[in-house]
Amino acid sequence: MRQGVLNVLIGYARPIDGDLTCEQQKTLLTEQGCKEIFAESHADPKKRDELERMLSRLETGDRVIVRNLHALADSTRHLVELLEGFEQRGATFYAVSEKIDTAPDRTFSFQKIVQCLAEFQSDAISAKTKAGLLEAKEKGMHAGRPRKPDANVKKAIAMYRSKQYNLAEIKEQTGISKSTLYRYLEN
Repeated sequence: MRQGVLNVLIGYARPIDGDLTCEQQKTLLTEQGCKEIFAESHADPKKRDELERMLSRLETGDRVIVRNLHALADSTRHLVELLEGFEQRGATFYAVSEKIDTAPDRTFSFQKIVQCLAEFQSDAISAKTKAGLLEAKEKGMHAGRPRKPDANVKKAIAMYRSKQYNLAEIKEQTGISKSTLYRYLEN
């Protein structure tokens, strides 16, 4: 327990898109005056050891600072839980990018709160999507619709260029849709 010390600035960082080593976040948090910085070594939302360590050491009067909401939480529900935990411990919170400050003397417009939450949710979804795509790629899977077999595409192009078949007949015989056929014809 830190006796007699109030308003300790504590930074939290984790790898996020554009700052996978947390160095940019650490620099920002140092510039904000953070005396302690807890930085995760990975972006995995399931094992956040440094977040847990920070929470266990949080005391009344402390102030948690992050670069943005997504660096702290993975979902709106997770963010609400963390903010409630800060409040229960008597700590305040500041997100630099969004300029969200939970200090008692701060007020926010409803529009600003909704805008920040929408941006946060978008960041969270984007990060989860990128992580899923990366994991799938590592397993040898490919994103997007499966490509049509080349033989069918060639047959559809030949049928189209022969001008003896309409688009419905081409699709029926080859399984190639009008939009797919046109896409291949443009190349």
